[in-house]
Amino acid sequence: MEIKRDIYLNRLVARKHNGMVKVVTGMRRSGKSYLMHKLFYDHLISEGVGVDQIIRINLEDRFNLELREPDALLNYVVSKAGETGIHYVLLDEVQLVREFEDVLNTLLLRQNLDVYATGSNAKFLSKDVITEFRGRGDEVRIHPLSFAEFMSAWQGDRDSALREYMTYGGLPQLTQMAAAEQKEDYLKTQFTHTYISDIKERHNIRLDSDLEELIDVLASGIGSLVNPTKLRNTFLSVKQRRVSCDTLKAYLDQLQDAFLIERAVRYDIKGRRYIDTPSKYYFEDLGLRNARLNFRQGEASLLLENLVYNELRLRGIAVDVGEVVVNTKRGSLSQRKTLEVDFVCNRGFDRSYVQCALDVSDGEKLSQELAPLERVNDGFQKILITAGITPTYRNDSGILILNLFDFLLNVREVI
Repeated sequence: MEIKRDIYLNRLVARKHNGMVKVVTGMRRSGKSYLMHKLFYDHLISEGVGVDQIIRINLEDRFNLELREPDALLNYVVSKAGETGIHYVLLDEVQLVREFEDVLNTLLLRQNLDVYATGSNAKFLSKDVITEFRGRGDEVRIHPLSFAEFMSAWQGDRDSALREYMTYGGLPQLTQMAAAEQKEDYLKTQFTHTYISDIKERHNIRLDSDLEELIDVLASGIGSLVNPTKLRNTFLSVKQRRVSCDTLKAYLDQLQDAFLIERAVRYDIKGRRYIDTPSKYYFEDLGLRNARLNFRQGEASLLLENLVYNELRLRGIAVDVGEVVVNTKRGSLSQRKTLEVDFVCNRGFDRSYVQCALDVSDGEKLSQELAPLERVNDGFQKILITAGITPTYRNDSGILILNLFDFLLNVREVI
């Protein structure tokens, strides 16, 4: 079954003929090759581009071994394209070519070539890969399947789909697997032998036990505020190990570079300033997070928070963690209290404040979740996303109570 990934396809289409290398980045197994060689290729054909105008090369294919040499690849592409007529060059696993950055930059000098590339080794996965193209790289970041994309390949109802998605995540290959055991083995194997191996290879990490312990700590504490100092103290008190703050910061950066986790920085809403530390970290894929913990810690509230964060990010929204400082008085005593807003969402000059909760059918719980939003005194939209059976409505204060499925399936496009 073909899974449409229109959000990424449209981003590639919008970048056609822009004079830059279109670099498809993202975590391993997230569908980069499928996007370029299937969906984008089919788009080109549908637009009337001739098959002979599309130069597709999978450099992982053993039959293309000789093309892994930079000059051989350049000569092959130039000979296929000639001097006239636009040709589309689609290079998969381009990191297998020595000096691939120079190869891609050289191809850009040819006026009749429109160049696209993917790669999936530790270096190419790094979010700083665009700098290798001297300002002439244009990144299209791809994520694992969204819930809506996952639903398009699911045979059951949406409730069972949500349980499946929050357990095993959105790596596309999983849609071809039926047995739970097969899915769990796949996720565990990928984490150990693909993602961790990539990081170790790129950064020459030989003793990786501290890195793996850090991943476990982050996986257990989704949505917790952490920084290298707090993590160092955790290692000392719980693991009885001394790990420097510099080492822990380096590991956090490496996990982000490989797209395994993302950092959300705190933002003081009333003070209108960023608070650099501590921050929150969310996993790019819930299935990988769960596999890391051997599917033992499935706290629904934490998974929901991570799920909503991922959905916001794949829509191209910048997401921070908000806080509102409230001053109250009890008699003659003044109290200062900080309320947390789960997410401050920015796209251009537009902003939304988002809370998420499993169930707000209880009035006290609803009041608790709404309190931070009610303390934000500006005109931007305020939203509470709930996974309960509550239908979508807007309350008397103008806050949108948004049903989770309406949000995930974009029934109401409000963010």
